[in-house]
Amino acid sequence: MSEDTKDTSKPARKPLGLKRSVEPGEVKQTFSHGRTNKVVVEVKRKKLVGKPGAQEAAKDIIKETPVPPPAPVEAKKPAPAPVAPKPDALTRQEMQAKLLREAEEARLSANEAARKRDTKAKKAQTAEEKERAEENRKAEEEAAKKAQEEIAAAEKAAAEAADAAADASAAPEPEEAAAAAKHPPARKFTPVESPKRAKPEKAKSGKAERNDRRQSGKLTVTSALRGEDGAARARSLAALKRAREKEKRAQRSGQPREPREKQYREVIVPEAITVQELSKRMGEKGADLVKSLFNMGSMVTVNQTIDQDTAELLVEEFGHTIQRVSASDVEIKTEEDVDPEETLKPRPPVVTIMGHVDHGKTSLLDALRGTDVVKGEAGGITQHIGAYQVKMKNGDTVTFLDTPGHEAFTEMRMRGANVTDIVILVVAADDGLMPQTIEAINHTKAADVPMIVAINKIDKEGADPTTVRTRLLEHEVIVEEMSGDVLDVEVSALKKINLDELMEKIHVQAELLELKARPDRAAEGIVVEAQLDKGRGPVATVLVKRGTLKRGDIFVVGPHTGKVRALIDDKGKQTKEAGPSVPVEVLGLSGVPSAGDKLTVVENESRAREVAAYRAEQEKLQRTTQAPTSLENMFSAAADQAVEFPLLVKADVQGSTQAIVQALNKISNDDIKVRILHSGVGAITESDVTLAAASNAPIIGFNVRPNAKAREIAKRDGVRLKYFDIIYDLTDEIRAEMAGELGPEKIENVMGRAEVKEVFKSGKKDKAAGLLVTEGSLKKGLFARLTRDDVIVSATTIASLRRFKDDVEEVRAGMECGAVLEDTNDIQPGDMLEVFEVTEKERVL
Repeated sequence: MSEDTKDTSKPARKPLGLKRSVEPGEVKQTFSHGRTNKVVVEVKRKKLVGKPGAQEAAKDIIKETPVPPPAPVEAKKPAPAPVAPKPDALTRQEMQAKLLREAEEARLSANEAARKRDTKAKKAQTAEEKERAEENRKAEEEAAKKAQEEIAAAEKAAAEAADAAADASAAPEPEEAAAAAKHPPARKFTPVESPKRAKPEKAKSGKAERNDRRQSGKLTVTSALRGEDGAARARSLAALKRAREKEKRAQRSGQPREPREKQYREVIVPEAITVQELSKRMGEKGADLVKSLFNMGSMVTVNQTIDQDTAELLVEEFGHTIQRVSASDVEIKTEEDVDPEETLKPRPPVVTIMGHVDHGKTSLLDALRGTDVVKGEAGGITQHIGAYQVKMKNGDTVTFLDTPGHEAFTEMRMRGANVTDIVILVVAADDGLMPQTIEAINHTKAADVPMIVAINKIDKEGADPTTVRTRLLEHEVIVEEMSGDVLDVEVSALKKINLDELMEKIHVQAELLELKARPDRAAEGIVVEAQLDKGRGPVATVLVKRGTLKRGDIFVVGPHTGKVRALIDDKGKQTKEAGPSVPVEVLGLSGVPSAGDKLTVVENESRAREVAAYRAEQEKLQRTTQAPTSLENMFSAAADQAVEFPLLVKADVQGSTQAIVQALNKISNDDIKVRILHSGVGAITESDVTLAAASNAPIIGFNVRPNAKAREIAKRDGVRLKYFDIIYDLTDEIRAEMAGELGPEKIENVMGRAEVKEVFKSGKKDKAAGLLVTEGSLKKGLFARLTRDDVIVSATTIASLRRFKDDVEEVRAGMECGAVLEDTNDIQPGDMLEVFEVTEKERVL
């Protein structure tokens, strides 16, 4: 058609309607810069109603129904014939995709259900449950497999039906095609709905039900208790356990139950025990014991303590037997534990060096050890007990204990004498016997140990060993040169003279003693010294008496327990064990023990706690229990109450603390006495300062210092801190302070006595006494006491003296005078007047 013959008339009018931008089942996406995209989405189709084959019938009806032709429209040229509609291929693809997706979902659901069943089957503990789970799993697998086969068959049938429908629509009848080309139908006015394909029966019954559930979105109890395939869900493991227990109870209830036989015990009952502890030992319930006590008339709880008699009633009521035990049976009795003779082996001797201050004890030990300990002691004076081991030339070992020689360390020397085998008494050849030397001799005799006299400083001028031996005779110490049995050696620690001879005599004395101990048993030892170390905690220097102390041993020492954490020898090295006569430092104590306490290794911690608790209770009773006193003593104590001088003592080791307390108590007298508020080991802490501030007491620090917080509190509260490192400097200063606390001593000097002969009036109120001086003289202004029948009536002073109307300053014996006494008018003839003067003197304790 050329442009001239082109039809310029208006085209036929199109029916009104919205233009479709996207086809059904698609979503249009709009991006920036005008870009768009179409995405195909799933379209949920309506359910098919009717039997299979209804679609073909509907198609036949549509084909047979004549469509009235539209009204003719005048047109110059008929419109071109429309193209025949193509089959709905997109709907068929969607149906196939949907069927495939539903088949995949069914398969996944079946696999998930099978996996859950497998998990539950694995958790089941009985063979019955496992077998049941296995059967369920097989049944589900078969059902899933069958469902998959049916779905595949339905899918294949649906595909064939769709292909047949497409072929039928693609090849219409020739007459119908010509009629359609001649009169095309208007799609807008077609009254018949588009036909829907029927689904297979199996797919409709299973999938429509699941689609219904997805569309409804509701979950019911019935659907929750059923699986994907409609079968009932398996019970949980807890439900199976409950059912199993119920079955067991039912089986037991059907059979006669045998009563459990009651166990009767032998119950160990101490003098006092709590109800709860008694119930544990009896194996009964605490509530039953409380109920029995309630029936007896005792209202107690499980935590209250009952006596031994009440406990016996309870034990017998429940059918048990009682074994009474006293509290003293808890204590470890080492005296009764004697080792057999065949188990004893030789042990090194323990030698203690004693003597007076500065007689050369530590210097002698230094010479024997080849070390220098004196430089580490304050003022060259030993403040602690040192324990060392020295190896002799013949290979034998000797344990030395070095005790201080000052009188304040009497208690420490006593402990040294009690744990020793041999005592070396060091006497300076130039000084001779001194008080502490005599004291050491007495301690040695009390301990009943042999003695070796070492006459030291023989290299000094004026040394006279013979005088020392002669002076020893006064104290019943007869040396060998004086035809006695006490060994003596002339030595010089400075020049190292005769040290080998001293060691030989120690060896000879040890052989005579035949010292033996059993090493293969639980260890026992004596605490020589104890202290609180800042980094290591409580540390005790222990001398093992018998047995072997090993790392990890559980022990009890005094009121404290512990487990050996480390053993350190005298050279500062760690060791794994310590045999008899070996001194070691023990770490791992629960508290600082007192020097002289016994260390005993026990079998377990409960035994150690039991013994420690008993000892702590005994110590508490000793502190709180007072000796009975009489009525006279009570009044006398109330009459002369001495002034108290409070102190707080802190030292570096336990032995020093005890020595300081003992020395301070010796300073006390009838006028003033020391009151120790607290004594302990370790640095001065905040609690110490607080206690001292409350009592206005100074704090004595012996080789210790306060921490920063304690110093701050002491400065704020005005607490005095006194530091010492030599004990006699400490005692001298405290003695001076105590004397200053009392003030100067007042001394009365009686100047004269006089007898009252007459009483006269002097002025309106005062009275004058006519006196006859019997002794000494009376002076104006002196202190006076007026006594009647030897009972003091008043203490006054002489205000004035007159003789024949003349004022005089002094009246001598044998003369008469008149006197006016201040602040008293209670004067009667026959009274005695005693005149005295008071002088002050510096007090010395």
